[in-house]
Amino acid sequence: MARNKFDVEEELETPFSITHLKRLFVYIKPYKKKIVLTVFIMLIASGANLIGPYLIKQAIDEEIPGKDIPGLILLSGIYLCALIITGICMKYRIRIMSQIGQSIIQNIRKDLFTHLQSLSFSFYDSRPHGKILVRVVNYVNSLSDLLSNGLINLITDMFSLAVIIGFMLVIDVKLTLLAMLGFPVLAGIIFLIKNAQRKAWQDLSNKQSNMNAYIHESINGIKVTQAFTRERENKRIFQEVSGEYRRSWMKAVYIQFLLWPSIENISVLTVSFIYVMGISMIGDGVTVGSLIAFIGYIWMFWTPLANIGNFYNAIINAMAYLERIFEMMDEKPAVTSDPGSKDLSVIKGKVEFDDVLFGYEGEGRILKGINFKVNPGDTIALVGATGSGKTTIVSLISRFYDIDSGTIKIDDVDIKNVTIPSLRKQMGVMLQDPFIFSGTIMDNIRYGRLDATDAEVMEAAKAVQADLFISELKDGYQTEVNERGTRLSTGQRQLISFARALLADPKILILDEATSSIDTETELALQKGLETLLSDRTSFIIAHRLSTIQNATRILFIEKGRIIEEGTHQELMNQKGRYSKLHNSQHHSLEVS
Repeated sequence: MARNKFDVEEELETPFSITHLKRLFVYIKPYKKKIVLTVFIMLIASGANLIGPYLIKQAIDEEIPGKDIPGLILLSGIYLCALIITGICMKYRIRIMSQIGQSIIQNIRKDLFTHLQSLSFSFYDSRPHGKILVRVVNYVNSLSDLLSNGLINLITDMFSLAVIIGFMLVIDVKLTLLAMLGFPVLAGIIFLIKNAQRKAWQDLSNKQSNMNAYIHESINGIKVTQAFTRERENKRIFQEVSGEYRRSWMKAVYIQFLLWPSIENISVLTVSFIYVMGISMIGDGVTVGSLIAFIGYIWMFWTPLANIGNFYNAIINAMAYLERIFEMMDEKPAVTSDPGSKDLSVIKGKVEFDDVLFGYEGEGRILKGINFKVNPGDTIALVGATGSGKTTIVSLISRFYDIDSGTIKIDDVDIKNVTIPSLRKQMGVMLQDPFIFSGTIMDNIRYGRLDATDAEVMEAAKAVQADLFISELKDGYQTEVNERGTRLSTGQRQLISFARALLADPKILILDEATSSIDTETELALQKGLETLLSDRTSFIIAHRLSTIQNATRILFIEKGRIIEEGTHQELMNQKGRYSKLHNSQHHSLEVS
């Protein structure tokens, strides 16, 4: 679990591969018709833009010496039309490619989010949620410019480059060859910086992930921070984390911008050299007009090269993020429906643990040979010290984790042989930390069964006594609550979560400290409301307050991953063992208080 920290660097498990680009093109493929249309539009714009220097050459060498005013007007009109065509094409190109780029990004983010929904608890146990969030939002957004502009610009610039070289060869072959002398130098510079640039952006993605994770952690823990006046220490840590991000950013940008000034310097030196050589060649097959046109094309020649260099930068930067995105998409759920598994039919609620051994990844063995059988309709209470394995046992029933060995059966069927959705649909789970989603109270309860009517939602709320406080709210069941229900008391959140679990009408109900934050008066009323509901379903109850489980069919006392005592409340009290001592100590504490 050591990796579950905001400042732990995430090493890529696989190096860069061309398959990353191939996978990206899978998302691009559905828009190929629009992309072809955009390429056609840009080729028209590029052709219209490139005709300018040749028109200038024609004017200087032919129309001006011949005082051909109509010819000059015609050339000017053609040049103006070319500029208008270029502007119109650019407008539609920007509109179409922005739509395509954002659609691709939406599809990538949708697939990534959908995949995250399928990953097992162990994935989230071992990663700060901020590091997950940064991939879904920031990393995907970082692909925006590449998808909206880069690919089309690359095709257009390569076309422009070929046309420019064609025009240059038509004007003068010798000058064209001289103009190409700077190209090998540029290729050498690109080769030297490419590895350093990729590593720099990978490091930057790590630092960005760390900073996002710490911000997320700090916001979630703001109440604890202020309660323990830890603001100054948090500020120090944030300055350290953000400082590392800044240094990584500066290094990455420094390496990235080595390419652009290299292209600029090479282009200036090349143009200067052509000026010197071209002037010396005037009269020897080179005219003033052709030299001016050639210089214009040289500047144009280096512009697409600079754009291709920028695209190279963009693709290197994007690779650092694509690697992280696809790495997460390639993460396999630790718990999956086995091949050939079948849907679990409607169950009665019989549960059996047979010599179950289990340990969390990176930790020692938690459960050490758990054996018990539960009949349909039984209420089983699990008690014991914190960390003894109670929550782990009930988590295994819903197959949130896979056991190391042994078997868990429901109605004599091994849960590994059934599909996970069909298993969990018949479970009602009330966790120790009740989670409330942003929305109305009605929506939060209906989360247990989305097709439930308002009347069914309210009936479930009444059964668990949640209606007592909901009806007193200004907007009742339509009251808006914040994420995690921060404006509700812990007890109120638990009651809403309880109603949600009961609305699902599960055959097996799991209550993990479900009544720990409910006051005694509400708890007594709740117990009355649950008597009918619990009679037709198997239930597992984890409770530290032993007074709440005295009517359980059977009580299992868990210690260090083993069942050391088992029986009804009275049987365990008669044994005068660990349960009896724990019950008497709690009873004594209540009398003293």
